[in-house]
Amino acid sequence: MAVEITEGAPKNKNANANGVKDKGKKIIRIQVSKTKKPFFFYLNLAKKYIKQDNDVELCALGMAIPTVVIISEILKSNGWAIEKNIMTSTVISKEEKEGRGIPKAKLGILLGKATDMEHSTIENQSTVDSKASQLE
Repeated sequence: MAVEITEGAPKNKNANANGVKDKGKKIIRIQVSKTKKPFFFYLNLAKKYIKQDNDVELCALGMAIPTVVIISEILKSNGWAIEKNIMTSTVISKEEKEGRGIPKAKLGILLGKATDMEHSTIENQSTVDSKASQLE
């Protein structure tokens, strides 16, 4: 697992939803792997940093791209985050020091804290409580 913390405004000036650069905001870069950690580990890690009012950039190479897309969609559909930017590129990776490089797709999704996150958390908790009381 690799987590990188960057201070200041995003590199891309269009990354912020309202076009204003936030100088004090941290951008947490989480490099998601398909095999190293379970899916929910990355989901909970992203939630933790978004709760602390940081921007989170989920990055993936190759086969881990669908995992990043699923994590970001879960965070958006539950009202935890808003999507600020999507970055795509191709990188050359080498298996060994010598030989040809293999091009791999790279995806980065920049997420920020949703303004109504506190309300959605309270609503979700009340829904869970009401369902639990119905079961009793």
